[in-house]
Amino acid sequence: MRLACRLAPPLASLMAGAMTQTPPKSAEKGDRIAKVLSRAGVASRREAERMIEAGRVKVNGKTLSSPALTVTAADKILVDDKEIGTPDVARLWLYHKPTGLVTTERDEKGRETVFDALPDGMPRVMSVGRLDMNSEGLLLLTNDGGLKRNLELPSTGWKRRYRVRVNGRVTEERLEPLRSDMVVEGVKYLAMEVILDRQQGANAWLTVGLREGKNREIRRAMESLDLTVNRLIRISYGPFQLRELKQGEVEEVKQRVLKDQMGWSQKPKLSPRTSRRKPNTKR
Repeated sequence: MRLACRLAPPLASLMAGAMTQTPPKSAEKGDRIAKVLSRAGVASRREAERMIEAGRVKVNGKTLSSPALTVTAADKILVDDKEIGTPDVARLWLYHKPTGLVTTERDEKGRETVFDALPDGMPRVMSVGRLDMNSEGLLLLTNDGGLKRNLELPSTGWKRRYRVRVNGRVTEERLEPLRSDMVVEGVKYLAMEVILDRQQGANAWLTVGLREGKNREIRRAMESLDLTVNRLIRISYGPFQLRELKQGEVEEVKQRVLKDQMGWSQKPKLSPRTSRRKPNTKR
């Protein structure tokens, strides 16, 4: 798969300190436990804090009840009674999410998650943002909490593009409100890029670009125009493209491409090359 390498500006200013391979001097004093768990690929910082509050994390044999703890490399950290490994080099994967899966590590309703369906052999990963259960397409996965956090920042300016099918008769005039900032049920949405591709019977296909990606943003914005979204496919996230990736497949972004896109000043150590992985059919 070819990935565009010049669709977005480097993020060197955002990544400074967070993604360098040489720890800053302050690291000698240690880091907060949630940050350490995130960097080790255990969970996002927020999820790590929930794990701590649930009593799933131990440091030097003591169960934690609060994330307000600084740890160093000398401390022994266990999650669910398993010792965490040292942070791996930051890696990124493209995943073609099918519909019917929720983007969460554990679902309280017992529904199948994205992580249940990942191919065998994948390391522990976190999603960059989310796609709701009825949406499909490109979902980025990473083993590194710092990379996840920076990719999700609206300040990166990276555009998410979607192919959207709506039920209803669509005209350019009807779509015009989407091209300006709007407020729907008290939530402000920034202006979207909207292209009317074609009307096909009772449905219309649109291409939509946005930079924030708030929860169900496209669906709610369309509903405010009395248009119902009946299919939503994310086709790109910044420079990373879905292209020919089949549903359920995963493909790792090459370290050279990741380095270029993130503006890393120092080349990270190369990981073993990961080929495209076929979906997990053991469900």
